[in-house]
Amino acid sequence: MTLSTHPVDERLPTGKLTALGLQHVLVMYAGAVAVPLIVGRALKLSPEQVAMLISADLFVCGLVTLIQSLGATQWFGIRLPVMMGVTFAAVGPMVAMANSTPGAAGAQLIFGAIIGAGVISILIAPVMSRLLRFFPPVVTGTIIAVIGISLMRIGINWIFGNPFGPTAPSIVNPEHAKWLSDIGAAASAPGSTLPAVPKDLALLPKVPNPKYADLTGVGIAALVLVSILLIAKYAKGFLANISVLLGIVIGGVVATAMGLMNFDKVGKAAWFDVVLPFQFGAS
Repeated sequence: MTLSTHPVDERLPTGKLTALGLQHVLVMYAGAVAVPLIVGRALKLSPEQVAMLISADLFVCGLVTLIQSLGATQWFGIRLPVMMGVTFAAVGPMVAMANSTPGAAGAQLIFGAIIGAGVISILIAPVMSRLLRFFPPVVTGTIIAVIGISLMRIGINWIFGNPFGPTAPSIVNPEHAKWLSDIGAAASAPGSTLPAVPKDLALLPKVPNPKYADLTGVGIAALVLVSILLIAKYAKGFLANISVLLGIVIGGVVATAMGLMNFDKVGKAAWFDVVLPFQFGAS
């Protein structure tokens, strides 16, 4: 008598595990990068600071993934092969905090709130685990479906343009930006009688952005989506399981061939770096 292994407990060959793991990482990667990009731009951080946010984000995602998958004592980790990403549920409050207090001070407020929320979550986790019997599959399944549907707007934003940055729907009028810059330069000139421009003065983006909903980007996104659907529909076995990975590869190859992907900054980046805590201060 032979005992069959449940598909959940099946140990796949190393090659298949690597491909499926890479697919899982790439699916998580877009969301993990999007949140620090949105929050960093709302905080008006420098490109270097935004890059640090992304590095810290990915580092913590990897750390928590290891804890969840392998477990750390009996209190931490579900010991299941899950990839921990970043939730978009808190993006709205974080952007609101960033708009009211931009810069490093706003970053301190946001990360302080995140640390406090994390401590509270750890403390109430044992209580929440005892409430699982009140959440049957029809409830949890509905919640997961609602979360997936709500995340569709994130994908649409990635296709057409993010709320902040060079692909935002609206930008500041270039003429108004030049006028403000000239006024600031004139006010700071020696002997000028003009009052200094307030530091918090900012122009609202009211001009439609020509880079928003660019047809080239929309076309590549459509190619990736169609490729994934066709591979999942007509491929068999393992190829169907990595349809998302293959779709991303196809889109990346086409974008590179069209000159839309530039690897100069990647080539200049260090192979290894250290992510340190409290980059924006601990006060």
